Amino acid sequence: MARYTGPKIKQCRREGMNLFFLGQNTSSGKVAVLQRRDYPPGVHAQSRRKVTEYGVRLREKQKLKRVFGVLERQFKRYFAEAERMKGNTGENLLALLSRRMDNVVLAGGFATTLAQARQMVNHGHFLVNGKRVTIPSYRVRPGDVLQPRDKENTKKIISGFIDVNKGGVQPDWLSVDADGMAISVSSLPKREDFQFPIQEQLIVELCSK
Repeated sequence: MARYTGPKIKQCRREGMNLFFLGQNTSSGKVAVLQRRDYPPGVHAQSRRKVTEYGVRLREKQKLKRVFGVLERQFKRYFAEAERMKGNTGENLLALLSRRMDNVVLAGGFATTLAQARQMVNHGHFLVNGKRVTIPSYRVRPGDVLQPRDKENTKKIISGFIDVNKGGVQPDWLSVDADGMAISVSSLPKREDFQFPIQEQLIVELCSK
């Protein structure tokens, strides 16, 4: 499975926003670095550069790819599918990406970062409707129930993540039972459930050419 393994803080600085460390203490670690160095990485990062219309649209696409941890080829497949669906292409794209299993684990509070959620899915720590799923891109559907496997170590780890994420905002399309350690998909995600400030219409304009 292809994935980006470089420094996450570089991606955050390049996009000018916190892509990966939501909910973490802003006075500690990588979040603090992002606040101190609020300019793109690179030797000439602080020099004045003209931003073209293409550049603005490209940055929006890169933000979205990095939020969900997908690379270019995979992103193109998602976009092609979103175009074929009825309704707004941009909103369809956000919904398809939001329904990835690794994102559901993170959104439900069963992990603290997307990379962590992806690793746990890869290692087979979660069941969907009672069946073990090890594919982070697995697409959940309304009615699906996601639970950790019945292993003491797994439940202990996830219980710790739930405590860390307690009080966090959870999307309306997911129903989370923290005590029972279960995430139920109650509906399809809507545009207002997406928390990052991304202009999906600019991505549509870029990718439709």
